[in-house]
Amino acid sequence: MLPISLFVVAFGAAFGLAAVQKGLAPLDTILMSTLVFAGASQFATLDMWGADVSVIPVMVVVFAINSRHLLMGASLYPMLKDVAPAKRYSLLLVLTDANWAVAAQDYQRGNRNLEVILGGGLVLWLAWIVGTWLGVYFGGLLQNPKNLGLDMVLGCFLLAMALGGKRSPRILVAWALAALASLAAWKWLPANTHVVAGAFAGGVVGFFWLEKKPGNENAGEAPS
Repeated sequence: MLPISLFVVAFGAAFGLAAVQKGLAPLDTILMSTLVFAGASQFATLDMWGADVSVIPVMVVVFAINSRHLLMGASLYPMLKDVAPAKRYSLLLVLTDANWAVAAQDYQRGNRNLEVILGGGLVLWLAWIVGTWLGVYFGGLLQNPKNLGLDMVLGCFLLAMALGGKRSPRILVAWALAALASLAAWKWLPANTHVVAGAFAGGVVGFFWLEKKPGNENAGEAPS
């Protein structure tokens, strides 16, 4: 997670700068990153920030952006079902796209890697806080990470995880439909809905196209 954390620091700095420019106090901005820890949702909230903040619309937008965690959590259920609830939900507090991708790929290989969820999540959480602090007090150092192409880092990382993981017709179709749904939503639907559309499309494939478990091929045959 350390290479990805550098990307997180850069975008945390961009958020910190944008927040103080929007009128948030430095301490409030850093506390938001510490307690919320959801980059896309925090940026979306800034767009709705003002003298009067409508709480319900903010809640709806934040839920929509983070609804992908419903599917991420479901995909991790086999790995976490035997973990005590207190430990399980503590782990999920620091779940991000990056450490989820690594943990899910490891699980496909037969490894139950809870350490990457906890350790990787803590690294990224600290990077987000540090980045926010830098943006609040030294925002001029990195005003727009997109100019440096840093907005592509996480996307390339997740693509590498997808291509390096388990490959089967089911997996490839799920990724392809998720990509097409995301692109269509990005072009024709409101902002941020592409995340939900892609996750839902891939999840539908996984739900209806079940993989055969080893040993089930001859389940209907009479013993000889």
